Amino acid sequence: MVTTMLKAKLHRARVTHAELEYEGSCAIDGKLLDQSHIREYEQIHIYNVNTGHRFVTYAIQAQVGSGIVSVNGAAARLAAPGDILIICAYVGLDSTEVTRHKPTLIYLDNHNQIIRTGDSIPVQNLDHKPRT
Repeated sequence: MVTTMLKAKLHRARVTHAELEYEGSCAIDGKLLDQSHIREYEQIHIYNVNTGHRFVTYAIQAQVGSGIVSVNGAAARLAAPGDILIICAYVGLDSTEVTRHKPTLIYLDNHNQIIRTGDSIPVQNLDHKPRT
């Protein structure tokens, strides 16, 4: 049996470009691809925090250190410059791999620069009051 697990997450990436006429994909700063271990042409899932749109495309490399996150092709209709995205890649693991697996979590600032990394998400505290 194979279980699909979170491989990598770019949390709160800010869209810098939406290029409707560019060949479909999502161009991501090469540094972010390297740090997250997301490979060029790897399938990614994108969750738009601003609109709620969720879609699947593939990653391509943007200039290293540029901070570029460009949503291209038809997906450009699902995100606009300034939108906040969660970009995820997944991996299929067998039962022995699942127990050892840790995702790569990359947290970004408003300029798509890395502010911290991690390999686990804290347990959600239901007693915590939501932000207003």
